[in-house]
Amino acid sequence: MAEGEDKDQKTLDPTQKKLEDALNKGDVAKSQDLVAWFLLFASTLIIATMAAGSASGLAVPLKNLIANADLVTIDRSALMQLMMSLILAIVVAVGLPMLGLFLTGVGANLVQHRLVFSGESLKPKMSKISPIAGFKRIFGLDAIVNFVKGLAKILILGVVIFAVLWPQRGTIDSLVRMDVEMLLPHTFTIVMTVLIAVVAILAITALADFVYQYRRWYNRQKMSFQDLKEEFKQSDGNPEVKGKIKQLRRERSRKRMMANVPTATVVVTNPTHYAVALKYEAGMVAPVCVAKGMDQIALKIRELATANDVPIVENVPLARALHASVEVDQPIQEEHFRAVAEVIGYVMRLKGQLS
Repeated sequence: MAEGEDKDQKTLDPTQKKLEDALNKGDVAKSQDLVAWFLLFASTLIIATMAAGSASGLAVPLKNLIANADLVTIDRSALMQLMMSLILAIVVAVGLPMLGLFLTGVGANLVQHRLVFSGESLKPKMSKISPIAGFKRIFGLDAIVNFVKGLAKILILGVVIFAVLWPQRGTIDSLVRMDVEMLLPHTFTIVMTVLIAVVAILAITALADFVYQYRRWYNRQKMSFQDLKEEFKQSDGNPEVKGKIKQLRRERSRKRMMANVPTATVVVTNPTHYAVALKYEAGMVAPVCVAKGMDQIALKIRELATANDVPIVENVPLARALHASVEVDQPIQEEHFRAVAEVIGYVMRLKGQLS
């Protein structure tokens, strides 16, 4: 790949520094659907376990107020005391559920990413008031995806709610004729059945949205080789970046080396652990090593040689010696001229090029 092309293509996995920089700027992978699911799940759990207690906590002071309404003193002090007692009853009844929902919302975000404090999103940006950027936000890929997701969720939830309520249609019809004492338990049962079904279905869509949002965020952080080099300069030889660059160079060198195997004159093996591909043409001072490797790389070299009709010669000591002494794209050392000449001569005789 040419350097100019690599500069424009962000196809490399981001380094840890790149990911940390994104997090510090407040650029995180976040699924609002997952947050909504956690809140819905917590709400369902709270209704199932705490609704009766909260209702009772509100009912008792209200019943007492209605039963003793004629005893209420109409003055400022008494009314303030009555109001404070009612507020306290409301806080006691709904305070714990509200605290549970708040902690659930915080936890839903912490599940997706660590706690981040950043003022980056508060900085003024021209893209926020740009008509073109606004048009892209409204009609771009994100808007289309969100629109499709919204329609899909409405359709799925509609089907699920219908499937849950349809068998209960007889009970629902009879609710209007029930006493209040029987009405509430039946209504509670129906509501909980619907909520449990909705929570179960939305768990799947929330998980899918989280995976989508994470992959999209991760792809947005990808780097080009030029980005990697710039980060290396800025980090003053950061070991991780240095290792990443070395890895990329090894991969590129390996790809280039494998591409040279079909042009080789012969591949010398030992026969399984080592493989050295040599190229020799008329006018060359000495044969040149175009590829070499051990184990899996050696196997790949042999496979490519077989696929491209490059002769493979088994010579254990020569294969080991060449692998240890010659580098790729370098001519072999003089001490191996005689042994390699015999191998190449043998190959050429097989091809009928020599008598």
